[in-house]
Amino acid sequence: MIFRKPSAARTRFSLLAITLALLGGTALSPTSAHAQDAAPGMPSALVPPSLSSAQVVRATLPNGLKVVIVPNRLAPVVTTEINYLVGSAEVPDGFPGTAHALEHMMFRGSKGLDKDQLAAIGTHLGGSYNADTTEDVTQYFYTAQAQDLPVLLKIEALRMNGLTLSEADWEKERGAIEQEVARDLSSPAYRYLEQLQGILFAGTPYEHDALGTRPSFDKTTAADLKDFYQKWYGPNNAVLVIVGDINPVSTLQLVQDTFADIPRKDLPQRHKIAPAAPPAKTLTLSTDYPVGFATLAFPMAGSSSADFATADILSDVLSSQRGALYDLVPQGKALYAGFEYAPKKEAGFGLALAAFPKGTDASGPMNAMKAVLEKIRKEGVPAELVEAAKQKEIAQLQFSANSVSGLASIWSNALAFQNLDSPGDLVAAYQAVTPKAVNDLAAKLLDPAHAVSAILTPEASGKAVSGKGFGGAESFASTPDKPVKLPQWAEKALAQLEEPKPTPLPAVSTLSNGIKLIVWPSHVSHTIQLSGQIRQTPELQEPKGKEGVHSLTEALFSYGTTQHDRLAFQKALDDVPAWEDAGGNFSLQVLTPDFEKGVDLLAENELHPAFPEKDFTVVRTQLAQAQAGELVSPGHLFDKAIKAAILPETDPTQRDATPESIMSITRDDVLHYYQNAWRPDLTTIVVTGDITPEKAQAVLEKAFGGWKAEGPAPDVNLPTVPLSKTSRATVPDKSSVQNDVVLAETLGLTAQNPDHFLLQLGNEVLGGGLFSSRLYRDMRVKTGYVYSVSSSFDWGRTRGAYTVNYGADPDKVGKARNVVMKDLKAMQSAPPTAEELSLAKASLLRSLPLARASLARIAAQYLYLEDLGLPLDNADRGAKVYYKATGAEVQAAFRKWIRPDDLAVIVKGPTLTW
Repeated sequence: MIFRKPSAARTRFSLLAITLALLGGTALSPTSAHAQDAAPGMPSALVPPSLSSAQVVRATLPNGLKVVIVPNRLAPVVTTEINYLVGSAEVPDGFPGTAHALEHMMFRGSKGLDKDQLAAIGTHLGGSYNADTTEDVTQYFYTAQAQDLPVLLKIEALRMNGLTLSEADWEKERGAIEQEVARDLSSPAYRYLEQLQGILFAGTPYEHDALGTRPSFDKTTAADLKDFYQKWYGPNNAVLVIVGDINPVSTLQLVQDTFADIPRKDLPQRHKIAPAAPPAKTLTLSTDYPVGFATLAFPMAGSSSADFATADILSDVLSSQRGALYDLVPQGKALYAGFEYAPKKEAGFGLALAAFPKGTDASGPMNAMKAVLEKIRKEGVPAELVEAAKQKEIAQLQFSANSVSGLASIWSNALAFQNLDSPGDLVAAYQAVTPKAVNDLAAKLLDPAHAVSAILTPEASGKAVSGKGFGGAESFASTPDKPVKLPQWAEKALAQLEEPKPTPLPAVSTLSNGIKLIVWPSHVSHTIQLSGQIRQTPELQEPKGKEGVHSLTEALFSYGTTQHDRLAFQKALDDVPAWEDAGGNFSLQVLTPDFEKGVDLLAENELHPAFPEKDFTVVRTQLAQAQAGELVSPGHLFDKAIKAAILPETDPTQRDATPESIMSITRDDVLHYYQNAWRPDLTTIVVTGDITPEKAQAVLEKAFGGWKAEGPAPDVNLPTVPLSKTSRATVPDKSSVQNDVVLAETLGLTAQNPDHFLLQLGNEVLGGGLFSSRLYRDMRVKTGYVYSVSSSFDWGRTRGAYTVNYGADPDKVGKARNVVMKDLKAMQSAPPTAEELSLAKASLLRSLPLARASLARIAAQYLYLEDLGLPLDNADRGAKVYYKATGAEVQAAFRKWIRPDDLAVIVKGPTLTW
């Protein structure tokens, strides 16, 4: 299968600062965080049935378990999300990671389901499963085929009532969770937020992050975890949300049959959380980011507060591209400026952020940001921005039905974090917000006397960003190293692997100018989403000496059109409301009745960008300044070292933009590049949602049909590359606790070769199957050399590559590499075992419907296939290969195409001798 199995893991922080930092660069034309994560449009009086009680079955069992069942027919998929209403806020003093540790132990087995059986079932299901711990709620979520719902519920019931929690299991898991802590504490952004939380929430349980600390884990015992489990993990302290292609009535009966016998518990008294606003304080931190950040943090209301909706609207206004804070960017006073609201249940904070070039003084953007916020505090915000923000927040709710797991998350947040009866209750809350309420709140909250300011300054110290994210997928499953006998109830449901059935194909047509149109109708909501891409290869299309012209062109799309300037165009989008991005990859999200309006605005931006001279000069300087920091950042150097290790020195992808090449670009260069690289005959548009193919074609033909290609189409296919040879490269990273390691090589085939399906199946056995893989078993479970490991293929039209990625302590890098070599050669010397092959097939085949459980993923899948020149039924073709494949065929493919001895080794970390 070409598409990797998505993780349901959630980040502990969704702050704009973290997003930018982990991307390793600066967004020069960003949209607001809300616009990126959610989407648009409905009349303010309309609450979608999936967010109200209209189509939802709810019940509270006699033992206190709250159940919400939401039907969604997007795909034959179901998500279960069980929310225990307890987190790190209720842990014993001195043990901040207790709730997090218990989350890990929930995957270590229970009565009637040991850890090996649980891991094997997870692989058989082929879905995604994970968990997260916050200060207030701990969540466990599974997404799998709808027919497997009984198995998912059985797992949760066994874990709720009879967790094993042995000292031996905790001893093994303690090491894993301490490695996770070490990984997260390697992130400068994490360390900043940890300090910030300690200041803003001093004297409350929120003072300590839910992650925990190594010293506290060292003194934690299994008995401590069992005590916490017995106090808090009961049905009357849980909310179970089930969303998917299910019958609500029969599902409720299934829940009752599965959970009814679990006794309720007498819950302890909860801590009161009411942090006092801290006095003003300033932090200074060194980072390894390509740019610097000036930040201002303010105490704000929590998600369960009566002020939540007002605070959310205030945040939207402050982050609006029509607002005064973002206006610092086109003024040339900041590389980026924005605002993010981060609510916990009982309290929260807001974070204003301005990015500045490496090597420049932070006082300029900091003072400019302070001046903007102080003016807003005294004078308020424009009423029209308040109304636009209200309309967009209400509109976003309609789009929740377009993702099965996303809808489950929204219901969980409403019930577990916001104390609402349903997500639809937010509509009334947003409608009640007035400009006066927003201005009153701004006057109260944006008080410099209680602001925590911070300067995050980039260092030229060889420290790296890449690979140091935090709050990602947990890694806690125990991988069995022998065949596992499943419990009878699981064996009956999962043992038989069904022959795959073809997926219905989308409607495909070609517009008069050569645009390929793919339409996938779905009527789970009254919304339409459009995703498009123009096949471009900047490495081939940028003129010599003008490297960076592609990025500069992309950045200028947000500065208006020939018909509307920047602010007028943003207002036109807000008035619909519509969410739109233009460029080489473009998108649109609107309510069904507004599709034509939205497409007209998208076409205006895509086909008639203004590229204004004044803004061009500012953006060019900003891009050059950001690139100066990027070129010396270890994240960039690490990526460059990987390319250098496996690609020829003259390969086009080795080209880098420099500050000098960027500053040499003229506006005429941008216009010329745009005219040559933006072509309808290289464009694919995918429309998903509440629309017919005929309607989609008519609207798009009207808006885009006049766009004509001039001259012959450029060659956008990268040249083929030779087979790479083994080499070693290192990138210093003194601040990192662990080394990041990549083993990589080029391949002699592309995804057009049918053997790539056999390689994908074999890789599921080796390293793609995550918790069930040989690499995970041998490198994590048996030896403890790594915290996480994965392997994957990267396909292009003309080239392919294979990589193994892991993180390890410096003294274990070489030992871990030896295990990789051993396992790779074992794949070539003998077929996978019958058990391994069966698990790999089940994982891949059962995961196929999950790719259809989100309209965004459906569109991404089709665009990916178009980019590779593969047929749209490629997943079905792969399914047939997986179903019939033998172990000998997998072995033969690995022997033919994989070259273990040619793997290059690239290491980034604090100690590079091994």
